[in-house]
Amino acid sequence: MQAIIMAGGKGSRLHPYSALFPKPLMPLGDKPILEILLRQLHAAGVTKAIIAVNHLRHLIEAFFGDGSRFGMSITYSVEDKPLGTAGPMSLVLDQLEENFILTNGDLLTNLDMGRMIDDHISSGAAATIGTYRRELKSEFGLLEVDPNMRMVGYREKPTYQHLVSMGLYVLNRDAVRQWLIPGEYLDMPTLMQSMSQADMLVRCHQQACTWLDIGRPEDFALAQNMVEREPEAFSPRLRA
Repeated sequence: MQAIIMAGGKGSRLHPYSALFPKPLMPLGDKPILEILLRQLHAAGVTKAIIAVNHLRHLIEAFFGDGSRFGMSITYSVEDKPLGTAGPMSLVLDQLEENFILTNGDLLTNLDMGRMIDDHISSGAAATIGTYRRELKSEFGLLEVDPNMRMVGYREKPTYQHLVSMGLYVLNRDAVRQWLIPGEYLDMPTLMQSMSQADMLVRCHQQACTWLDIGRPEDFALAQNMVEREPEAFSPRLRA
């Protein structure tokens, strides 16, 4: 199994930290977040990783090298311009095997990736999206009105539940090929919608797990606290 890891973003929501330090190298406990992810991928059977880099790429390449100390082969794909969350695949598609993982380089989760891979392959899906059920609570009371602005309902700070994408996918190489133009910008939501509208099987995979988006300073601080309290919480799960 191979993985392509998106690590080229500027992490603008994490400024000022990410101005001088790429987000995948932000430390959680005694390891950068990308190292935690690589160890999880290796435990799930990934033997080769391609890291798509741009912003401060020399720091990422210097830290991870050829991947030998993580038990895998690591190569790098350089974006000369931003290509979105799916576009970098176009530069390396012919290097990938029939099914492969695509993931954001700042993903923090304890989802069993091996189980997700098995689910994707056994279902014959064109794409499998790792999902997480997120609860959103409104800070305000919501008013419902009719066309004449007459109030017909009042909900005080309602709570909603949504399935959100974790930024983790298992993809079939030939299924995604037709939408990828080398060097052209493409985001994953656009790609997934295009595949679904073409009647390809796009599945959503859910597990009972922990997941955090560390894009904002307050979320990064929360992730640091979680890892410090439970350093083994995100340790890789070895496949049977």
